[in-house]
Amino acid sequence: MAEHGGEGKGLGEFEIIARYFAPLATDASALSLRDDAAVLRPPEGQELVISCDTLIEGVHFLSGDPPQSVGHKALAVNLSDLAAKGARPYIYLLALSLTAKEHNSAWLEAFASGLAALQEVSGIALAGGDTTKTPGPLSITVTALGLVPHGHAALRHGAKRGDRLYVTGTIGDAYLGLRLLKEAKLAAHLGLSEEDAGFLVGRYREPKPRNALAIPLRNYASAAIDVSDGLVGDVGKLAAVSHVGAAIEAARVPLSASARKALARDPSLLEALLTAGDDYEVVAAIPEISAAAFESEAAGRGETVTLIGRIEERDGLRVLGEDGRTLKLKYKGFAHF
Repeated sequence: MAEHGGEGKGLGEFEIIARYFAPLATDASALSLRDDAAVLRPPEGQELVISCDTLIEGVHFLSGDPPQSVGHKALAVNLSDLAAKGARPYIYLLALSLTAKEHNSAWLEAFASGLAALQEVSGIALAGGDTTKTPGPLSITVTALGLVPHGHAALRHGAKRGDRLYVTGTIGDAYLGLRLLKEAKLAAHLGLSEEDAGFLVGRYREPKPRNALAIPLRNYASAAIDVSDGLVGDVGKLAAVSHVGAAIEAARVPLSASARKALARDPSLLEALLTAGDDYEVVAAIPEISAAAFESEAAGRGETVTLIGRIEERDGLRVLGEDGRTLKLKYKGFAHF
């Protein structure tokens, strides 16, 4: 990781790198973080898949979120992009802009532990980056690289009429988790237990990237996209770049037991659950002939995939209610601008 002077009193740049980040640089390409650049040696016959995401305090996470969960999320959102491409996690770069509040050993140790835990699960390793000081807010940029056999990446475009739409995990938990963190009385209003609230907050703070599904997605998906800006909006993006239409059956969309409890108390939440961001699940268009094999391989890897709709020839995206009629949604998904 590059060094910059003028950090002031406290932990120095070299000390931060050596103590907290060098132990994460387990791949030979990182050169133990003792150089100004990494030297990559991707295996023969593999292509690199690259993803870059920036998380900003107050926008992508809250100032009171535990540093361990902040580290987890910063890496997880990039791993989710790699998963949607069918790529195996390889290495990542970390650009960390610290404020005075985080410039201490306790925060850095916890932050690095969040990265380390997810590295162990995913197999990715730190290979470099940059550490700087900022007046605020805290900003974290991760650039992740994955590996995929030449010509076999699962792309966002390629969905075809008749394909089935599948989604991993459950949808809308992160939206509820964020609201619970912001609204102290919401859990009681929605009839949620302490266990429900903890689960939903955890889904917001520490999303689970679906990298175990990389090979099934690579083998069977006509197109795939990670659900970062809301299920409806991201399916719409997939359909648009594939020059097809899509239909989502709202009743089929998988919800956790906690989200179903909240929805039963307040049915008006449905639109937000379908359109809010931060799920970091994967939506895939799977040819009908391959659907059973895809479901079987996903189950064999301990992942749940749910059929939620289909790809259509007509343009645009439809979200269908239980009566088969198109729901009128005011909001389609998260957008920064």
